[in-house]
Parts: sequence; structure tokens; C-alpha cells
Amino acid sequence: MVLSTGSNKIKTAIFISGTGSNLKSLIKFSKLKKSPITIEMIISNNSKAKGLRYAKIYGIKKRVFDFKNTLSEKKVINELKKDNINLICLAGFMKILSKSFIKNFKGNILNIHPSLLPKYKGLNTHERAIRNNDKYSGCTVHIVNSRLDSGKIINQKKVRINKLDTPETLAKKILVQEHKLYPAAIMKVLSL
Repeated sequence: MVLSTGSNKIKTAIFISGTGSNLKSLIKFSKLKKSPITIEMIISNNSKAKGLRYAKIYGIKKRVFDFKNTLSEKKVINELKKDNINLICLAGFMKILSKSFIKNFKGNILNIHPSLLPKYKGLNTHERAIRNNDKYSGCTVHIVNSRLDSGKIINQKKVRINKLDTPETLAKKILVQEHKLYPAAIMKVLSL
């Protein structure tokens, strides 16, 4: 993991596919004096991602790539390297990165996942937790490796599942915790 050195903040790119609520939370975190990161770029695989509006609001460079093939990924890697990006945070990014992409940023890609990993890797985590009558769900920040949602866990936050919870209400409760957990995870890995 890249280390923050004194006043030099780690140049970070956030990858999104949707509304960007974790992105917004990370931008606010990056503006704090104690924050070890500066967000230099927002990358999305979806040109209609609502979260891209934060690029304009906060004056951050944005790029859209389709991530459909290795050529597209090579363009992303070149863009990131050109801007000296040392940390990538996946925040609701709905594409699986190739082994080659991950190798290029080995150990420097974080992801937030809406379950208590290793439970419920992949999609539909809230439905699966409710269907299995779990008492708790939550969220996990982990280092990305070549296996889906299987990298080293940095931190987790438990959220109680109530009898009346639906996948939507559970998602909302967990999202509140995600906004706290991701900045805490970044602080943790960059202060190691």
C-alpha cells in the first residue's frame, strides 16, 4: 500500500457506476486537513452515472471508459499513470477489473462492498441476507485482488437487520455506514 508522506497527499482516483454517494462522502473526506488523499480523477463505465455531476461541482477531472476490452483498460491505465494516481477507490463500480489491470496497481485498489465479507460476494447482497434470515449484514472495505470480493479485509461495520427490513431499507441503513467506513479504511491503510 502506498504511504502518505507528510504534506504530500496521495493522488487518488474514484471509480463509480451510479449515483456517487460514496464518491461525495470521499470528496468531503479528502477536503479535511487530516485526510491523506486528494481526489484527482473520477472514472466511470457509465456516461449517465449521476455521480459524474460531482466532477463539475468540485472541479475534478472526469473520464468515461466502457471497460469492455483490454484496449479500453489500457487507456484507463495510461490516464491514471499520466496523472500519477497511486490509489484507486472503487465506490459502487459495477465492472470487474481484469487481472492485468489489478496487477498494474497491486495492493493499491480498495473496494467497498455492501455485505460482511466473505458472506455474499457479488450482487443482490441485501436480498440474500434477508432471505437467509441473517440477524446482521453490513459493509466491508477490502483490498482488490483478482478474485471477486476476496481481497484482504481492512474493516467492516455490522448493521442489524430488523424483521420489517426490505432490501431497500437495509441498503439505506448500510449506505449510511459505508460513508463512515470508507474514510476510516483509507486512514487505516495509509497510516500503516
